[in-house]
Amino acid sequence: MEWAAIAERARVRYERAGTDVLRGNVAYATGLALLMAGRTDETRAWFEKAASGWRKSWADATPTSWGRPIGVIKALLLAGDDEGAADAAEWALSLGSADAESPIGRYAATLALLTLGRFDEARVQASSLRERDDFPRDVADALAFIAAHDIVAYADAAESVLTSFETRDEYLEAMAVADTLLVLQVLAARRGIAADLPESPVLPAGAA
Repeated sequence: MEWAAIAERARVRYERAGTDVLRGNVAYATGLALLMAGRTDETRAWFEKAASGWRKSWADATPTSWGRPIGVIKALLLAGDDEGAADAAEWALSLGSADAESPIGRYAATLALLTLGRFDEARVQASSLRERDDFPRDVADALAFIAAHDIVAYADAAESVLTSFETRDEYLEAMAVADTLLVLQVLAARRGIAADLPESPVLPAGAA
């Protein structure tokens, strides 16, 4: 794919976006496209714009709009903004994500707890996701194995997540990028268990 051209079109869409949540979506897409194009020096600013848009949009969201705090945490982890990601994680937990009934809320809590290094609590949340049939089992497994510091099991789960991205038909903002796996790898790297992944069209060069 012509990722540089896709990034430029996304920039234009960002300028025209009329709401905070749309600006968050398009900024995230721009960051992913730039990442895939190898222009990593430009990605941080766009991921931070995405996080800012999504966090501002919470004021107009319902109490169960967990995709927004999830997006904020993911964007800041991909930006390499550890301090910002930790603040976003605390925010997500303050919204009650750890007690959410929905799996997406528990996912927000698990990401937050892993970001904060609260691994025992994260393992409990991830285990609850593994018991659901309405949440991707391989993502739940990967989260649980990061929390448990299980390098072999995490590698297997990460490859399964990669396959799921390679074989799906729909992506956020039509960006064929395994962003969830990239975030998992950031969290796994903090535990010293990041997986050695094969080259893939849904991963940036050098991510393998």
